[in-house]
Amino acid sequence: MPEQGRRGHDGPPGTVIRPYGDTTGDGMVQLSFTLPVSPGPRAEGAALQLAQKMGIEPAMVVHSHGIGGDFTFLVVYGSVRHLVDLDAVQVEERAYPLLAPAEVNGAIRAGLRRKLVVLGACIGTDAHTVGIDAILNLKGFAGEKGLEYYRELSVANLGAQVSVPELVARARTERADAVLVSQVVTQKDAHLRNTRELAAAFREAMGEARPLLVVGGPRFDQAMAADLGVDKVFGRGTTPGEVASYLVSALVPTGAAA
Repeated sequence: MPEQGRRGHDGPPGTVIRPYGDTTGDGMVQLSFTLPVSPGPRAEGAALQLAQKMGIEPAMVVHSHGIGGDFTFLVVYGSVRHLVDLDAVQVEERAYPLLAPAEVNGAIRAGLRRKLVVLGACIGTDAHTVGIDAILNLKGFAGEKGLEYYRELSVANLGAQVSVPELVARARTERADAVLVSQVVTQKDAHLRNTRELAAAFREAMGEARPLLVVGGPRFDQAMAADLGVDKVFGRGTTPGEVASYLVSALVPTGAAA
């Protein structure tokens, strides 16, 4: 249960909460991880030691199984004393209105007087097209039609494993207004390296005339757009309507349906 009246780290009294599992406010959390130890009591003992060092106490191993070789996947359940100050939580707020498809089409028609050209791709070695397909393909995602459904958008889905030079060349040929890139593979921060490479290549090839660069994927921090050199970052659960509304807000002079 929220604890009212507790002081935040930097400001006046706010709302402080803690996790709960069995009873409100009991601090219970569940954590899963893999250890490079063969399955057995030693692996579970190592997991408990790690949990205690992380402030989870008392802790118990509720699941453990080998995943090949000398590796064990474990799930630990226990209580933490840590509190969360809700007033200190910082999130990326949406700065534009969500528009219906008809409003998006109307805004583009009135503001650009031509179709808005969008390219989409998965770059590098990433072959996971589920994300980019969900945004671009007609069938869409979460009950919303994809960008191919919008009459005033000219959409090309280039698919998987597109090289950055190929994407730059295609964007130049198509006179793309926006380039959407999906990155699902995140091992060793591959999504961050690929995005920085993308931004640098477009900056070098096209300068200020480059298209709007939008990236998305389940492990992106939406506040990192400037650091990555792109215009917008979308996280997991993004819908086609959100992307279409952002494109209107960023690229159409009127920014609203006529």
